[in-house]
Amino acid sequence: MNTELLELAKDTMGMALKAGATAAEAMVAESHDSSISIRHGVVEELERSESRAVGLRVFAGQSSATIAGSVLNKDARQKLAERAVAMAKLAPPDSFAGLADPQQLTTLQLDLDLVSKTAPTPAELKKLVEQTEAAGLGVQGISKSGGAGGSSSSSATALAFSNGFEKGWQRTAYGLSISLIAGEGTDMVRDYYGSSANHFEDVESPHHIGTKAAERTVKRVNPQKLQSQSVPVIFDRRVAASLLGHLSGAINGSAIARGVSFLKDKLGQQIFNQSITIVDDPLRLRGFASKFFDGEGLPTQRRNFIDKGVLTSWVLDLRSARQLGLQSTGSAARGLASNPSPSTTNMHMEVGTQNPEEMIRALSKGLLITEFIGSSINGATGDYSRGASGFWIENGEVKFPVSEITVAGNLIEMFKHLTPANDLEFRSSTNAPSCLVEGMTIAGR
Repeated sequence: MNTELLELAKDTMGMALKAGATAAEAMVAESHDSSISIRHGVVEELERSESRAVGLRVFAGQSSATIAGSVLNKDARQKLAERAVAMAKLAPPDSFAGLADPQQLTTLQLDLDLVSKTAPTPAELKKLVEQTEAAGLGVQGISKSGGAGGSSSSSATALAFSNGFEKGWQRTAYGLSISLIAGEGTDMVRDYYGSSANHFEDVESPHHIGTKAAERTVKRVNPQKLQSQSVPVIFDRRVAASLLGHLSGAINGSAIARGVSFLKDKLGQQIFNQSITIVDDPLRLRGFASKFFDGEGLPTQRRNFIDKGVLTSWVLDLRSARQLGLQSTGSAARGLASNPSPSTTNMHMEVGTQNPEEMIRALSKGLLITEFIGSSINGATGDYSRGASGFWIENGEVKFPVSEITVAGNLIEMFKHLTPANDLEFRSSTNAPSCLVEGMTIAGR
């Protein structure tokens, strides 16, 4: 933990109390980021940024205000604290807001291995991006580069609350990606591939990233349109995680407290089939969103929000838990200028028994979705409609690429009729294997 940042947070929190706050939380964060993008070997963008900022949430009784600033000298922080207290005194009271009780706070200090021991120099990052693009352009059928990029970042954050909580964390992140084009003129198609990780050594090789993107792009040449119909749909692994995004939004405690979720009456009920378990694991080593305490200082833990198909819990921070008469799940996330709110961390769907190829072979006809374009999701009803592209399946085989289609359904029914494959990979903070959903509607020509 960065002790300098923690001292700044403690000092700023103390300033707020001296200015008249009845309770206060201070957050100090710094980051160092580099990125580069090239197209056909020419650098299009090269950025380097360093930042340090402070966020402050203060209470005047049951009223509160949140404010942030990027000037961290003593006078600036003093004025920030005074301004925040003045704002809080004018704000309406909120009986559900407030800091955690001291006995709720974590006492643990865990190392989740979130900081890389090696990092590329700017010159090395540029070379890796060039190698990625060269690998993609070297594949037959690729006509142009849509751009290749690389990024490197490190960050540190410290929190100090007037209830006695004082902790922080550090993490690093690295990534390489590329977009490629095949075909010419109005027949051009595009696809992409990328890899990111907390540790630099876990990023996939430039050759693998470039060739994988190229292979995906070439397969999409000469897409066809489909007639409108209802068929089984396979969500490819790289888009299946979007289904978990819709689930996490629907079980978010804030949405439940407002009564605007299509799952608001489903707690304790079977919403998936019994083969499905969906896990949120904030303690995963090298996880993209790992943390051993949440944004309010509570301990985190692995939870099965869906256990054998049953919805077991909402995703709760302190405020939403108080609104619902429940206990926080240690799921608060926060930013410098935003209040804590419920959020998942490393969420994934556990695997099924079939591989995607077996799923395809079992279909007389169907659709494999590999990319979405836009969306229209009604969080209150679960109505689902998204533009998509992918591949048509017939007699157990992938026949041809398709584009300019819309898939539609209702998430309640989609969840009931969903079957996961066994190809799970942890590539981001939300991950799912490929998923088969029965009976979706395709709107084509």
